[in-house]
Amino acid sequence: MADYAVLMKPRVMSLVVFTALVGMLLAPGSIDPWTGTAAIVFIAFGAGAAGAINMWYDRDIDAQMRRTMQRPLPAGRMRPGSALVFGMLMATGSVLAMGIYVNTVSAALLLATIGYYVFVYTVWLKRITPQNVVIGGVSGALPPVVGWASVSADIGLGAIALFLIIFLWTPPHSWALALFRRGDYQAAGVPMLPVVAGERATQRQMIAYTALLLPTSLLPVAIGLSGVLYAGVAVLFGIGFAFYTVSLWQAGQTPDNTPHTEHPARRLFFFSIQYLFALYLALLIDQIVFYPLI
Repeated sequence: MADYAVLMKPRVMSLVVFTALVGMLLAPGSIDPWTGTAAIVFIAFGAGAAGAINMWYDRDIDAQMRRTMQRPLPAGRMRPGSALVFGMLMATGSVLAMGIYVNTVSAALLLATIGYYVFVYTVWLKRITPQNVVIGGVSGALPPVVGWASVSADIGLGAIALFLIIFLWTPPHSWALALFRRGDYQAAGVPMLPVVAGERATQRQMIAYTALLLPTSLLPVAIGLSGVLYAGVAVLFGIGFAFYTVSLWQAGQTPDNTPHTEHPARRLFFFSIQYLFALYLALLIDQIVFYPLI
């Protein structure tokens, strides 16, 4: 049972569930608690399904990487067919249940999220282009849109703003991981940007995406989705994000034999997780605590 839980990528799933919940609570309209809870469960199962199918397909490269070689499939604790069937059943069940118990728009978006992650990112992009995390980032940015649509049955400006924040956050976040785990990706033959273009070129693109992310993070304020609290958090954490990104550039080329625990990109990677969590938490608090008072 523990291995099946690992297949669902629980850390990724927790971020998916949280961002979907924020999208749901920020959407116009209302949803009864039972339906809302069901929608979040279906989204979690959909995310878990995508993770399981991803692990089934990537079991060969996972066996080459220290970070992933102890996963159930490369470690030999589970047969590949079992993981594939598990993922397919959860994917089918979550989408059908979303369509029956919530609405067809959110079900279609959940299907698009799973399909994009599996077929566009995992099967097509991941092994052929260093822009895999950029184009593939669409799937990671869709959960708040699914949560939004579960309430409103449409895609509004607020949902697009939530999508854009995660979409622009994904490249610097993912490339920070790829920088301090570059040896793993190189050994597995995955053309991540640091492997193909080098560390300095990757850092330049990270700065560019950070420069796009920071003003985009204020879109919720511009469209009236949030207020002063969120604006303050977005600016404060945006300054922090820019600081870590520029510091990484100033650190220069990191020797290949640097332990990953000492790599300067590691600090940016972990801060980027805190950044996204802080922004979405501020959106939630702004909506629940302050907007009812206005």
